[in-house]
Amino acid sequence: MAELITAARPFPSGSAEKGLTIATRLEITGTLILRYGLVLTLLFFGAQKWTAAEAKGIQPLVEHSPFLSWIYQVMNIQTGSELIGIVELAIGLLIAIRHWSPKLCAVGSTGAILMFLTTLSFLVTTPGLDTGTQGFIMKDLFLLGAAIWSAGEALRSARTK
Repeated sequence: MAELITAARPFPSGSAEKGLTIATRLEITGTLILRYGLVLTLLFFGAQKWTAAEAKGIQPLVEHSPFLSWIYQVMNIQTGSELIGIVELAIGLLIAIRHWSPKLCAVGSTGAILMFLTTLSFLVTTPGLDTGTQGFIMKDLFLLGAAIWSAGEALRSARTK
């Protein structure tokens, strides 16, 4: 099954004629949506970091984070937001190139794991979070799962090449 589910050949040649089961087709489709949904999410939110509204919106999260608060000691709020955006875009692009480089995809996926663990830590490090922000951050639990899966799949693929 693992060899069927790759970004290089998500549907084996002639798969329609060979009659893949509905379950297999669903699994393959889900795999593609999981990885590239993760990529699109990272690219979308990474690009948002160049807006003033996003920079102000993440300020309380970043300034209370034991992992990210240093950013505001070396740069202003907007530049710090843009730095975070660059990291998110780079991670998204690394995951997106799974077809050509499973190793680089694994690097990007590992970066996403660390990033989502950091953003989930905002739930306990940021005082006075409103329920809307808490709910928004909770989505990162699912994105963390996608990143963990992507890293494992890419590492397995890299070993076989």
